[in-house]
Amino acid sequence: MVIDAKSPIGVFDSGVGGLTVLRSLEKLLPNENFIYYGDTARVPYGNKSDSTVLTYAFEDALFLLRKGAKLLVVACNSATSVAFGDLQTYFKIPVIGVINPGAKAAVKASKGGGIGVLGTAATIRSNAYQKAISALNPELSVKAVSCPLFVPLAEEGLENDELSILAAKKYLEPIVNSSIDTLVLGCTHYPLLAEVIGKVAGSSVTLVDSADTAAAEVKSVLSTSRLLNPSSQKGEFSFYLSDFQEHFLSIGERILGRKLQVTRVTNCSTDF
Repeated sequence: MVIDAKSPIGVFDSGVGGLTVLRSLEKLLPNENFIYYGDTARVPYGNKSDSTVLTYAFEDALFLLRKGAKLLVVACNSATSVAFGDLQTYFKIPVIGVINPGAKAAVKASKGGGIGVLGTAATIRSNAYQKAISALNPELSVKAVSCPLFVPLAEEGLENDELSILAAKKYLEPIVNSSIDTLVLGCTHYPLLAEVIGKVAGSSVTLVDSADTAAAEVKSVLSTSRLLNPSSQKGEFSFYLSDFQEHFLSIGERILGRKLQVTRVTNCSTDF
């Protein structure tokens, strides 16, 4: 399959959260074509073992590659924290994750206080954000908290439910009274809960979503590689899910502001 500037950008996540990244990509790159794969049958990735997440990430990436993707966006913090280096090494096309862009955005937003990181068990266990932030500014303290209930709450459309408020209060308690001035939403599902998280964290804490920063990195890489789509037409979108879910459509349509047509993929490692 020939890959050129008109080939699509491939984006994958364990579910609906990666659409927050896709939204930023569309805003910055309106003429690009996109293929989105949501592994809704196996969501969440954050409570799986590293070896399992690595396997899932490679299957997702291979599916998008077989669809002709010219660049891969790992719109999943858990997959980025575990598999990003291996994906970059294995694939010849550019691979962009969300952790380094998120770390850069957090360091830029911080006024010198501590930085909090909310993430899945896999992301927090990997210390990926802590390492990335320390590499940029070793003087900043980082406090990381695993929030295992946030993904299922977001996936079920319960972002404004009392359960989300209770979960946010429980998870943020260890850091909300500390000296942090910046809080990284270290999972692409978490922006769906940003309103609740922001209320619990307080107005003095800046929330950081890596979506815009990741989109900017994608544009920079495409420009450097001479792979920006030269078309003046609005790009096309294809959506694939490993399990059809009505709430994916309802949340996704709210995020992207349009009706979604999705195709179910029974086995992303072989279906293309």
